[in-house]
Amino acid sequence: MSKAQPAVVTELKRDLGIWGAAAIVVGTVIGSGIFLVPTTMIKNVGSTWMLFVVWVVGGLLSLFGALSYAELAAALPEAGGEYVYLREAYGPLWGFLYGWTQTWVAKSGSIATLATGFFIYLTNFRPELGGVLTTIPLPLGEGGQPLEIRYGQVLAMAVIGVLGFVNYFGVKVGGDLQIIVTVIKVGLIGAIIVIGLTYAKGNPHHFSESIPAPGGVTGFFAALVAALWAYDGWNNVSMVSSEIRKPQRNLPLALILGTLAVIIIYLATNIAYFYVLSPAEVGSSARVAGEMMRRILGNAGAGAVSIAAMISILAALNGSILSGSRVPYAMARDRLFFHNVAHVHPQHRTPSVSILLLSAWAAFLVLTGRYDQLYTYVIFASSILYAMATASVIVLRYKRPAMDRPYRTIGYPFVPIIFVLAISCLVASTLIKSPRESFMGLGLIALGLPFYFYWKHRNSL
Repeated sequence: MSKAQPAVVTELKRDLGIWGAAAIVVGTVIGSGIFLVPTTMIKNVGSTWMLFVVWVVGGLLSLFGALSYAELAAALPEAGGEYVYLREAYGPLWGFLYGWTQTWVAKSGSIATLATGFFIYLTNFRPELGGVLTTIPLPLGEGGQPLEIRYGQVLAMAVIGVLGFVNYFGVKVGGDLQIIVTVIKVGLIGAIIVIGLTYAKGNPHHFSESIPAPGGVTGFFAALVAALWAYDGWNNVSMVSSEIRKPQRNLPLALILGTLAVIIIYLATNIAYFYVLSPAEVGSSARVAGEMMRRILGNAGAGAVSIAAMISILAALNGSILSGSRVPYAMARDRLFFHNVAHVHPQHRTPSVSILLLSAWAAFLVLTGRYDQLYTYVIFASSILYAMATASVIVLRYKRPAMDRPYRTIGYPFVPIIFVLAISCLVASTLIKSPRESFMGLGLIALGLPFYFYWKHRNSL
């Protein structure tokens, strides 16, 4: 009688090279923020030179985070990124709370926000997308009003579906798309920078001008929050660690070089903005990039910025789906989530069910219009988990000193400590400014606890 053959476990495939990994960093970070946040920043700090100080500080903090994550990613090249770091440093509960938050609110809400931003920019060319397709006669809308479904929302859901479908067919397919849209995006932003810096009527005196603003520590931190939002996303590449070739080498390189590239692009873009526009004009403009290009090339220039913004959002959206879908997959592999989510497609070698789950839930959030509110609620708690993940570098140095570390954080322990302290200040500021939203966010995350103990109990049987 023949022995039963062991079941063949299909694993994710290491199909992403250094360029695909770096494209996830650059493409996911540069979304719509660079086209919008300089307005918020100048309103808070007042002077142009201080705005650039904030961009540099925000960039250095992001680089410190990337340097810290580089050690973790090289030592623990598994799917899930922060989920894995928190699990290894503090135990499975903390990893689960991170994964729970990412799956149902943070990452899915970010995807919904990006997709909605795409359709909002598209309404510049097709205003009819803002029209109401149908109304659901239930008190689900703003202020308990009936829920209005707009044509653009359906389009945003379709964009999520198409990108989810692309990533379903292999990490190489999704990675190649990420490289293409990121290269196009950087090229378009580069063109905007060159056009701005070569504008014949540009005024270098704008860099020494200022406008009335809160300033001081309050204004600085408010501007820093906006800058860090624009820098957010550099950590996403760690979520696909198990699909990157030579991760001990390529992951640290992608994190560090990608973050440095974003810092350079952001600084150059802002130099172009303020060479063309005065601080007062930047402060009064809802879309500073569009206003700069309209000044130089008229409405055609503003239209070109809308196209650049849409491509930029597409790259961020694709990178978010590609990376974010690995978090619920990692939880399911640890038997702390629905077991089907751990399924790996036998042919495409992707976490196919996880991709479909995250895409479908994000599309649903687009339909409800509640993603912004949910995301605001979890910023406080997510930032705590973010700081804890970075502190894992220090915790694991003591907890697992013999762990193989192909890359060690430059400037350790000061680099991770400075990053954690900065995030802690922002967490404290959020709690003081928005205590209700902060505690509601903690409540949303706490909803995951019964599920954690249920899955943990099942695992012990």
